[in-house]
Amino acid sequence: GSSVVNALSSVFDVKIYRDTKIWHIKFGNGGQVKQPLTEIGTTNETGTTITFLPDSKIFKVIDFSFTTISERIRESAFLNSGVKITLTDERADKTVEYLFNNGLEEFITYMNEGKKSITTIVMMKGLEKEIEVEVALQYSTEFNENLLSFANNVKTSEGGSHVVGFRSGLTKVINDYARKEGLLKEKDKNLDSTDTREGLTAIISVKVPESLIQYEGQTKGKLGTYDARAAVEIIVTKQFGFWLTENKTSAYTIIEKALLARNVREEARKAREAARNNKKRGNSDRLLTGKLTPAQNRNKLNNEIFLVEGDSAGGSAKLGRDRRFQAILPLRGKVINAEKA
Repeated sequence: GSSVVNALSSVFDVKIYRDTKIWHIKFGNGGQVKQPLTEIGTTNETGTTITFLPDSKIFKVIDFSFTTISERIRESAFLNSGVKITLTDERADKTVEYLFNNGLEEFITYMNEGKKSITTIVMMKGLEKEIEVEVALQYSTEFNENLLSFANNVKTSEGGSHVVGFRSGLTKVINDYARKEGLLKEKDKNLDSTDTREGLTAIISVKVPESLIQYEGQTKGKLGTYDARAAVEIIVTKQFGFWLTENKTSAYTIIEKALLARNVREEARKAREAARNNKKRGNSDRLLTGKLTPAQNRNKLNNEIFLVEGDSAGGSAKLGRDRRFQAILPLRGKVINAEKA
């Protein structure tokens, strides 16, 4: 991130406060060193101060959005519990401060504002394969999944291995619990992953060592670190599985919602298949028996249909009809005489 900002800035000034010393280095014109790294003083503070000016040769309009920056900083504060971040806009004399001591738990509360929750917030945390994993989730009465994922505080909008591990672990745990409790019978298929995530709000945050971090593509939108999948899946399987066991009422609520989602999905699939089959048969005989001999004219207002007794009568009628506007439908059995009935 800083290297990109440096490349796009006419001025990039850095002061580093570390080990009781203050260090200073300055770049300009897209990364050229204007002042080499120099010790300029002593301090009891730690941290880094960066001052930069976007290059006007590259950016014709330079306007920082307070709203965009504020949202990103709030996100960072959620991901790093106990860290206070202050944003000041000197253009409008405006300041906001973010501090979330409960981190992802407060993030879930923020995301689910206005929704009706059906479970408490579930927190999972651990270290696997040198990767720090933190997951928070909650179910609501909503029908859509709302999932955010991060790797080293960078939003992975395209998901990646950590998301795959989360979904795999979640689905496995729910299916295992449902079978153990008899909510899924032996003959029943497992719940689909999409069924188990209906109404789910979840946040996945992993901290991966630099030696292991891999992204797919140049934008860091998708995590490619293979071990992240296993790390997240192990923690979710253990800790969410334990939570289901300890919270039977909520566990049943989650599974009942998933079963309903599966039923709706199956009904929708059957309806789509029926619609496709009807389309193949054509509009003319969509709702009628396959014995119908339709008229060629598609304008039903100009057509007529003859109901005849049996296939033999139907054969004669077909020979004598005007196929342009006359249809023949043989009936099975003897037709009741309406006048005598």
